[in-house]
Amino acid sequence: MSPRGLTEPHDATFRFYAELNDFLPEDRRQRDVTLTFRVAPSVKDAIESFGVPHVEVDVILAAGVSVGFDHRLAHGDRVAVYPVFESLDVTAVVHLAGRPLRDTTFVADVHLRRLARLLRLLGFDVAFLSDAADDELIDISLREERILLTRDRALLRHGRLRHGYWVRSVHPREQVCEIVRRFDLAGQAQPFSRCTMCNGLLRPVEKDAVIEHIPPKTAAWLDEYYECENCRKLYWRGTHHDRLASFVEQVVGKANKTST
Repeated sequence: MSPRGLTEPHDATFRFYAELNDFLPEDRRQRDVTLTFRVAPSVKDAIESFGVPHVEVDVILAAGVSVGFDHRLAHGDRVAVYPVFESLDVTAVVHLAGRPLRDTTFVADVHLRRLARLLRLLGFDVAFLSDAADDELIDISLREERILLTRDRALLRHGRLRHGYWVRSVHPREQVCEIVRRFDLAGQAQPFSRCTMCNGLLRPVEKDAVIEHIPPKTAAWLDEYYECENCRKLYWRGTHHDRLASFVEQVVGKANKTST
């Protein structure tokens, strides 16, 4: 026993795999890193002390044995930490990310407005509130079983959160490609099926029923229109449609190319 009743320092060795290295300083990536402690922490607290949010972790092996977040570290432990969806050649592992969500839906934090709209353009269900506080975002994620998308690492370390993802890119178009690739969504895209403003589903509407809301020049040559079931915003395939369709094709094509 050391002075003042403290135990002798102990060490555990950690190795983070794949995209979990994004959270580490460059000198700690793709290599063993050591954690020194006197009072044995839970493996969850140890992992987050390196800056890795628990919601990005799916499997933990301590001394070759699959463990849960509540596992207490022991001196000499070697801990391997794998991300969600990482393919492992092991058996009887404890998956920590919770049961898979039935549908891949999202809630985006207040700084990801453009990402939310672009994902909606692709047909994905994305909740977005421009003034939502962190607790409200977590409540929505839990209540509606949505994956929380954020650039705030601290938010992902909140103890109540079960499903979340740290968006790596800072550019909205790159962010869309990242999300589609990360969650393998290319095959689920349904472009132009949602309102980009409110997330509502679009439905065909008769031209005569909305004629007063259509610019005369547009009404003269176009007969196909869609209306949002929620906010009643009107959509049609105007001159910008080809540009948007090209963007959709680029995102889906890039995701398919990366996955092969």
